[in-house]
Formats: sequence, C-alpha cells, structure tokens
Amino acid sequence: MVGGGGREHAIVKALERGGSEIYSAMRNSNPGIARVSKDLILVKETETQKVTEFAIRSNVELAVIGPEAPLEVGLVDLLESKGILCVGPSKAAARIETSKSFAREVMRKHHVPGNLDFHSFDDPKAAKSFVKDMDMEVAVKPIGLTGGKGVKVQGEHLTTKKEVCEYIDEIFAKRIGGAGVVLEEKAVGEEFTLQSFCDGGDIAPMPLVQDHKRAFEGDEGPNTGGMGSYSDADHLLPFVHRDEYEKAVEIVKKMIVAMKEEGCPYKGILYSQFMLTRDGPKVIEYNARFGDPEAMNVLTILSSDFTEACQGITAGHLGKVKVKFQNKATVCKYVVPEGYGLESKAGLPIEVDEAAIGREGAHLYYAMVDEVNGRVLTTSSRAVGVVGVNDTIEEAEAACERALRFVQGQAIYVRHDIGKKDIVQRRKEHMDVLRR
Repeated sequence: MVGGGGREHAIVKALERGGSEIYSAMRNSNPGIARVSKDLILVKETETQKVTEFAIRSNVELAVIGPEAPLEVGLVDLLESKGILCVGPSKAAARIETSKSFAREVMRKHHVPGNLDFHSFDDPKAAKSFVKDMDMEVAVKPIGLTGGKGVKVQGEHLTTKKEVCEYIDEIFAKRIGGAGVVLEEKAVGEEFTLQSFCDGGDIAPMPLVQDHKRAFEGDEGPNTGGMGSYSDADHLLPFVHRDEYEKAVEIVKKMIVAMKEEGCPYKGILYSQFMLTRDGPKVIEYNARFGDPEAMNVLTILSSDFTEACQGITAGHLGKVKVKFQNKATVCKYVVPEGYGLESKAGLPIEVDEAAIGREGAHLYYAMVDEVNGRVLTTSSRAVGVVGVNDTIEEAEAACERALRFVQGQAIYVRHDIGKKDIVQRRKEHMDVLRR
C-alpha cells in the first residue's frame, strides 16, 4: 500500500478483509494502517526508488497506489519493471489526471460524449486575451495537480472577468499546478462521482457518491480536499435518474476505449467527476485513483473480495470477477484541524474510541495524522473520517453524528450538514428545476 491518508486506510481495511498481507509506504505514521502492516517504511511517496526497493525487500506481489503524486512521477512504471503488479495507471495513462488538457483532448479526438468546451494556454497574455473576448462563464483550472484545491469557477469563486484574469496571473506567477491553464465552459447542475475498477478494457462501476469540497456549512468557504460525502442504498443519488447514471457509465467505458487507442491503456481505479446538467452528465474531471473521501463510502460497503478485484485489474480479467456492494446508504464526515482550507492548527492530540464508534453503526478511518509516542497528532490536513452506514441516507447520517461524539480533541472542526435531509433535498429540487 502506497499512501497514508483516509483513502489508503479504507483500501488497507478492504485488502485485509480479502486476506492480503499488508506492507505500507507512507510519509506519515497512520496508526490504522501501521497496526495491520507486517512492515512499513516512512518515506515520501514520490521517492520511487526507495518505495520500490522496500517493495522488493518485502517480496511484495501487488502494489496499490493511493495518491496521485507518485503516479505522476512514474512509480507504477518502475514497480512493474521489477515484476510487481500495480493497481494504478502508468505515468502515460495517469495524464488523465495530471494534465487537464490531455483528458479533454482525448475526449475530443475520440468523440467521447460529455466533454465541455475548453481552451488550453501556456501563456498568461493569451489566456487573458481570450477571457476579455469570451461570452461565457468559465472554470479556471491549473493544468496539473493541485490536490483538488486549484479550480476556481466564475460566478462562485471569481465574480468578474478582472478576477478571472488575476487568478490566471496567480497561477502562472506561483506555478500552481505547473505552467499552464485550462479555461473550461462552466457547467451548471449538481456534481456526482462515479468510481470504477478498470483493467484496460473492462470496467466495474461503483456506487455514486457526492463529495462536499467547501470548508463550511451551506457550501461556504474555501475549497478543500473534501469535507465529507454520501451515497444512497440504491447506488444512485437522490437527484440522479437511472438513465443519467447509465449515460455516465457509458462515458467512462468510451474513455477507457479511447485511452487504449491512444496507446496508454488505463488500469487501476478511475474517478470520474460529473456535473449533472439539463443536458445530462458532463465530465468535470478524471482522477487516476480513488477519491478521498469517496473511497471510504464505497469500500465500507464493498461485500465482494477487494483483493480479487485488484488481481482482476492487474491480470486484465476484471470481467470474470464479481464486484458487489451492499444496498446500504453511507455518510462520511471528516474531522479536520480548525482552519483547514486556510491555515490549519496542527500538532494537537486527538483521541478516538474506535469500539464506541463501531457500536453506533459507523466506521473509523485515520487520515493525515501522525502517531508519535502512542499519541495521535493532527497535521495540517484532514485527521479522521467517520462513515455511518444504514438503510437510508438520513439514518446513516444519524449514525455518523452519534459516532463523531467519540472523536475528541483540541481545535477540531466537522462540517455537520453533510448528508442532512435539507441539503440533500435542495440538490434534488435544484435538478428538478433544471430538467424542466
């Protein structure tokens, strides 16, 4: 297992259920992952040589890559050159996430439906000139990786064309996500996430999830890596119709075919973020790995063998593997340090009663914390994910809230409105209005 966040703890728990022996490489000492690991190494996940040497020493047969940064620098390519199978795409295939323009251009070239109008620029003057002449609102995206925090949308984060141009200047001046910007047509609707197992040809789709990026309740405040998420018992979402889901699955299938035709077949987990619009699902972005927190929603209710699914991905016979999920709703809420999204209060202890959380019908995942001398300390990022599971979103949310009482600490914050009946209903009503 490569990575030490909440997503990776969820992956490790799923691997453990499938009987796997776990070896872990992570930059922080995640207590949940460390507890079940036969051996571990604390290392930056992008130090590909050190990670690979550890895997060889440990006689690892299969590697699951959690975060995107090691994919960008070719960890999969190096591991596979040493005979270690990987759940994660090659450096070339990971461009589906690491280059925003690459993904859009592949969709355009291969006529994959759900694309948005887009324009790529490697020069700020040209980008700003386009903005001054355009007659549509845009999403401004740094061309490379930004940890899910680099996108700003006109009408939400940016009010005027002047502010759009100022953000373009900031992206180039600070080299946010590299040296380039993509300006995309703004899509109006409700976002949802479709994650899929992919073996280069076949896919096995997972339940839909809706993430909440904004730091504060009511979808206010700065964008974050994700404050929490929910899924429904029918594996759709309350605002997504069955035919809209099937269109999204078809888009993912066609993108996998397109990647194969491009000469970089996609193997691993593909995270497809969609905006459901009045014209159906539109692709906002692809990520080359599980979402965080969305991995916690789907892996918590995975009832089939995750290790077997991983083997199906690496062997190219995913179609022969039965992938099943419980018909349960989930609500995940992240406990984060105060100030997360702006300036986090880090290095403070938190206490977790895992047994009590389990008794409330919930699951606990440690995220970007550090275990030092037996104490669990916050870092500047998300600390603990709590996932409630039940027959309805409302009941799962209540289970999550009950369980959150057993996470205690100084200067911690939770966005409590995630999964609440009123916020879910607002999203449903919004789509009902757009479809008219």
